[in-house]
Formats: sequence, C-alpha cells, structure tokens
Amino acid sequence: MKTFEEKLKSYAELVVKVGLNVQPNQILYVRASVDTIPFARAVAHEAYNAGAKNVYVDYTDPEITLSRYLRASDDVFTEFPEWERAQREMLIDKDTAFLFIVSDDPDLLSKADPNRIANYQKVSGEAMVKWREQHDDVSWVICAAPSQAWADKVFTGETNSLDKLWDAIFSSVRIGEVEPVKAWKDHIGNLLQKVTYLNEKKYKKLHYKAEGTDLTIELHPLHLWRSGGTKNRHGVQFVANMPTEEVFTSPLRSGVNGFVSSKKPLSYAGNLIDEFKLTFENGRIVEITAKKGEEVLKNLVETDEGSHYLGEIALVPHDSPISNTNVLFLNTLFDENAANHLALGFGFPNCIEAGEKMTKEQREDVELNSSITHVDFMIGCADMDIDGELPDGTREPIFRKGNWAF
Repeated sequence: MKTFEEKLKSYAELVVKVGLNVQPNQILYVRASVDTIPFARAVAHEAYNAGAKNVYVDYTDPEITLSRYLRASDDVFTEFPEWERAQREMLIDKDTAFLFIVSDDPDLLSKADPNRIANYQKVSGEAMVKWREQHDDVSWVICAAPSQAWADKVFTGETNSLDKLWDAIFSSVRIGEVEPVKAWKDHIGNLLQKVTYLNEKKYKKLHYKAEGTDLTIELHPLHLWRSGGTKNRHGVQFVANMPTEEVFTSPLRSGVNGFVSSKKPLSYAGNLIDEFKLTFENGRIVEITAKKGEEVLKNLVETDEGSHYLGEIALVPHDSPISNTNVLFLNTLFDENAANHLALGFGFPNCIEAGEKMTKEQREDVELNSSITHVDFMIGCADMDIDGELPDGTREPIFRKGNWAF
C-alpha cells in the first residue's frame, strides 16, 4: 500500500503530466491557498522534473480574504486590481500553463455582506474578459487539495476528517489505480467516444425529466459536444478539470423552457446555496426559489443580462467514481462531476462550429450566450431520464435512471 507521501507525489505527477502536460521550457503559474503548501511544493518539484522553465506560486490566505470582506471599505469591492489583470494577460501571451488548487471552506464568506460579494464577482468578471475568451489557448487545470475547514464541513463531527477528504480526492482522480497516468488516458478516450456519438447525432433538443425537473433545452444545428480532454493553441492536449467525468456543450440561448431543481448544494463565493429551483421561459430565468442562500443566488443571476441564461449543459452518469464515493464534497469541481449539471452565464465558443473565429456579433446571431460569469450547478440524480430529439422529431434515450442509455 502506498504511503501518503507516495500518493501525493503520484497526484502531483498526474496533474503535471496529464492535466497540464507541462512542456520543456514552459512557465507554470500556480494559485493556491496557504492550506495546500505541501501539495503546491510537490507540483513544483514535478514541473521542474518535466522541464518547466520557472514555477510561480501565488498563495492566498482564507482568513485574510474573510477579513477583507468583513473590514475593508466598500469601494474595495467595486474595483479589480489592474496589476492582476495585466499579469494574467501577460502570462497568457507567454504560453504559461495555469494551475488553480481549490481548498476553500464552502462557508467562508457566509457572514459577509452579499452585496459586497456580488459587486466583486461582477468587477472581477469584467476584468477577466480576455482570460475567459483566451484561456483555452493555453493549458490550465483546476484541481483540489483539502483544507481542515473544508474537511470538517464534509465529514462533520468525524475524527481524521482531513485524512478522509484526502482519501476521497485521491480516489476521485484514480490515484488508487496501478498506473494512474495510463488510467487517465484511457478515461479521456472513453469520454471522447461519448462525444463522437453525440456529435454524429446532432440532436435538436434535449428533454430532462426527474423529480422537481421538467426541462427542454434546444441546441443550435452547429453545436459541438466536448469533453475534459482538449488542446491548446499549439495542439498540446490538457485536461482542464481533475477530476472530470463530463461531456458538455452550450445550448441555444433562447431555447430553454420549463423548470429544474438542484440535487446538490452549490458552493458559490464562500456561501452554500441549497434546495433551489429555477424556472425558464424562452431561455431566461423567470422565477427563483431556494431554501438556503436565496439572496446570494438572486444576486448571482442579476450579475448581468447573460447570467439570466444558460451557457453550458453537461452530461455525467450517476454511476461514476465521484458519485460512488457517496461523499458530498460541497465543492463544485467534484460535485459537478458526480451529476448532470447546467451552468449560468457565458457559453463556450468551441461548442459551436468555427465559434472561436466568430465575432461577438456572429456569436450572438447563433445564440451563444455571453456573460461575465459562468457558474455550474448540479441537477442530476438516480431517477433522471434524458431524451434526445432528432431534427425530424424522433426521440431517443440518452440517459435512463441517471446513467448513459447508449
């Protein structure tokens, strides 16, 4: 049996070799919490072993973040640091690889003013327009390493919560496999098979049915399905989310009708939003209810006009490694890869044929949603059925009882 140190090294190697696919003489930028220093160090070691030119690590501190939201002046949350925007754009121009290690307490900002959170989410979204439009030009990965605060929320009242969360994360990224790197390459290949099938079908609509959900989503004739494995502008393959179990596309902006209910809590901006329901008419959200975090959710939807619409639909089987852990991670990276999910906000240009070469006006013409935000929320469950409707009106099963039907 591998020791913790061996598993940590294997995880770091996986992120560097498969996720980021770091190339010789490439710069790596890492954003991580001070709670994750051992893992950030392991990643840096593996990156240099892979030939990285330099590794820049930008550490954050959750306690300082909370202090800012509680004690700073209001104008701090209506401004975004110009140097941070310029840094990100400069690093993109240098073909830097980006790694974001998530670890935050899902309730970190529960006592903060929701208006401050909403204001800062808006200005940061506006500042990161170039990053949002160009981030697939370079390799980037979001992965996780637990903090004690996060672990205590996931395994409330249990001893060794940090160890248990580490074990759950290792399992979700296939560290238990004999050859994790090979297992990941096989996994990405399997996802691509689903993508190929769906792209050949060219469904006109998807019909979702489950308890609390009766939703129809229309797709553009030029839509494309994608998976976690993608390529940057130089043709280098990378995996943006580790773990990943999804295949996804972007819907027709005005083509969403019906209602949908969340099946897992949404951790957003340091708050948990739970048991919520959204009703759509002609693509736009017309009604919002939530048992917890309703004000935060309504502020999210009011970020801009585009945040009232969907930008992504993603298919994830209920029978998957993350779902089968029976752990509610309270973190979107994991929970979205345990369930079918949707996303409010901007749609992906690479989910439309030639979409990356289109002007803003052309993307609007094909009804690809535009927004300064993009937030996933989980809707999948064991009783969800999804039908695909062909252009001639024929309906075929895509999901039955929460899992793939083909």
